Amino acid sequence: MKKGLVSIIIPYYKKKNFFKKTFTSAVNQSYKNIEIIIIYDDTSKSELKFIKKIVQNKKNTKVLVNSRNIGAGLSRNRGIKKSKGEYLAFLDADDLWKKNKLQKQIRFMNLNKIDASFTGYQIMDEKNNIFGSRISKKKISYNNLIYSCDIGLSTVVIRKQKLINLNCYFPSLKTKEDYLLWLKLSKKGLIFYGISNALSYWKKTTNSLSSNVLQKMSDGFKVYFIYLNFGFFKSLFHLFILSINYLRKN
Repeated sequence: MKKGLVSIIIPYYKKKNFFKKTFTSAVNQSYKNIEIIIIYDDTSKSELKFIKKIVQNKKNTKVLVNSRNIGAGLSRNRGIKKSKGEYLAFLDADDLWKKNKLQKQIRFMNLNKIDASFTGYQIMDEKNNIFGSRISKKKISYNNLIYSCDIGLSTVVIRKQKLINLNCYFPSLKTKEDYLLWLKLSKKGLIFYGISNALSYWKKTTNSLSSNVLQKMSDGFKVYFIYLNFGFFKSLFHLFILSINYLRKN
């Protein structure tokens, strides 16, 4: 691992309309000690040429091509294994970062000697119109997280060694894969510390998996029942509370 290096992990699946701006927001960070790892997760290679054209001649950028579609979570795991950074930063292929996002976050983590951080974020539609925002809490532990997912995937930075030490990685769920990882990490004692500034933009698109309510409900139940080994009724109860808290935020 290279000290101070931030490895930016970006899984890609059919995000042609948004990816260029996403990639640019990563490349243009004021914090320059970065590497960017894009994991192309589409069995159709029709957009691969497009991706390679955008990233050509960009330093410290690599494209990994999956032989089959394995989903965002497992694609991120592949990126993690190939990464060389002291820090891991996650960015979805349609989200955006503000220019000083990493700089503020790495400084915050170093000053406070913490292993995982997240930030507030703004919510935008497909035409980049901002219509909402989330202010991060000061810190989140397992007891907070079990009832409400208040950590945006594209806002998280974590020390890679901590992830390795705790032996926790993304599961193969279609949605909620990030939520489950935060739960697993926090259950083992990791605390996520928040920066209230909105340093990221979450893109809410109509056809994304994250907008599929039934898929999210199904995966939410799996998080509690299968992965956390809650009983059937306890899992339903926690899913109900999770859903209520989600609706309150919206």
